[in-house]
Amino acid sequence: MKRTILVLALLIFSFGIFVVIVNRNSNQMTIRQKILKAVYPVFMWMTKKGSGKKEIPAGKEIKPAISFYTLKDTATNGTVFDFSILKGKKVLLVNTASDCGFTGQYEELEELSKKFRDKLVIIGFPANDFKEQEKGTDAEIEQFCKMNYGVSFPLMKKSTVIKNATQNDIFKWLTHADINGWNNKPPAWNFSKYLVNEDGILVNYFAPAISPLSIEIVDQIEKK
Repeated sequence: MKRTILVLALLIFSFGIFVVIVNRNSNQMTIRQKILKAVYPVFMWMTKKGSGKKEIPAGKEIKPAISFYTLKDTATNGTVFDFSILKGKKVLLVNTASDCGFTGQYEELEELSKKFRDKLVIIGFPANDFKEQEKGTDAEIEQFCKMNYGVSFPLMKKSTVIKNATQNDIFKWLTHADINGWNNKPPAWNFSKYLVNEDGILVNYFAPAISPLSIEIVDQIEKK
């Protein structure tokens, strides 16, 4: 019994040291956020082994009823973000959260953004829709993302992304087939991903467990 307790204590101590090392450059993070950041690789591995890694088949590049480029939203700094400036580039739209097992994807999204900066724009949409995992203010969210994950891609003001009366207009476009042409799939959880091509056509939905740096996503971005 004593040996079991000693081993357990050593494991807990070792894990604590690991969390500290992983978060040596993290700032103003809660204990939960630090633990989530540390275990993110394991979390992704476990999710992929389960039923989480599912991708909705690509659409048939159907022209939407309402042009993607007529849409607008408000960034976390209060400025209007006009989607007309996105013409000619692929766009990856992601609903995000700061206290989620998938929050580590912020770092991967930033890497993806830099890798394809000439042909891709990533836009984050913070939302508190799933287990209240995004309780911060817009200013707090922006600071958290920049300080801890180096996020430089646009972040919109916190909004509702699931289907209800207050759903963000962008996600209303993304999740209603009568508007976008084919897809009715709402976000399954935080860090669901929707890809729009250079012509403003929705072409893919990727589930939260699919890494932003996965072959599935990178191949679609590189596709001409």
